[in-house]
Amino acid sequence: MSILGKLRCVTVDVTGTLMAYKGELGDYYCMAAKSVGLPCPDYKRMHEGFKLAYKEMATKYPCFGFHAKMPNIVWWKTCVRDSFVRAGYDYDEETFEKIFRRIYSSFGSSAPYTIFPDSQPFLRWLRGKGVKVGIVSNAEYRYKDVILPALGINEGSEWDFGVFSGLEGVEKPNPKFFEIALERAGNVAPEEALHIGDSMRKDYEPAKSIGMHAILLDRFKTPDAVEWRKSGAVVLPDLVAAQEWLCSEQSAL
Repeated sequence: MSILGKLRCVTVDVTGTLMAYKGELGDYYCMAAKSVGLPCPDYKRMHEGFKLAYKEMATKYPCFGFHAKMPNIVWWKTCVRDSFVRAGYDYDEETFEKIFRRIYSSFGSSAPYTIFPDSQPFLRWLRGKGVKVGIVSNAEYRYKDVILPALGINEGSEWDFGVFSGLEGVEKPNPKFFEIALERAGNVAPEEALHIGDSMRKDYEPAKSIGMHAILLDRFKTPDAVEWRKSGAVVLPDLVAAQEWLCSEQSAL
């Protein structure tokens, strides 16, 4: 018997699992600067500046400012301004406001993302098998309300419930994140649930730590996948392979 017959719930990560970023961060920051008549910022400096700014904001105000009661737009405005400053661009308030609005609007739409072609069919297949599907992500509220629906991943047709760090105040790899998902699925037992993600630290290990089954996707052929397999993790290239694995006798091992 395959594992599918034992599952009542499957939780699925978003970025790197269901969708990916389209182009580079610099593309969107460049378009925003051009929209107010300024030259493009340097891509490499912008990327490094953003990484540092994002890390600092995520440390000081985790879960997109949830516990500090910081509005989402304020969290991102602080992060984006710091990204530019770290990259060597310190715009006046009026200019920055126009640039930021363009960036915030872009990343709150479907424009910077591409959905993998196997994502929607896989989620619908699971629900057709009577399995509860949860979308779980370290993401802000716009993923749930705007971005995923714009990409054709809708609550009610592709997923049954969501757990988003910006709405919960808890983020992966905290195991509590996955406990919330099991509760939301209808108090499903961990051994009746499977998580699919693309990070050993944020997806696989915390899900396994509370007794869930877990598999990892390696869509981009990361060198880390070699170590993932050595540790005993099931690592698959995409959701087509995940569907085949779920139906195979091998998955019951």
